[in-house]
Amino acid sequence: MVTVIRSSGFRIVVFVDDHEPAHVHVYGDGEAKINLIGPDGLPELIWAVGMKRSEVRRSMAIVLENRDALLARWKEIHG
Repeated sequence: MVTVIRSSGFRIVVFVDDHEPAHVHVYGDGEAKINLIGPDGLPELIWAVGMKRSEVRRSMAIVLENRDALLARWKEIHG
């Protein structure tokens, strides 16, 4: 697991031996899994556990703001 961003109390990680599609796991009080490219081209929430709606919205905004950097990091890690 590689922490790629820390922001607003969240830790955004990419697992080294994870699977496609490109996605991140966001840890705060709970956890969320977010695909970096959803069907509409924007990040897509896959699931969230133990997070309030406001935390999910904030984590989605952070992923959207940093999507290009996160995709680049995913490619570095997974080839």
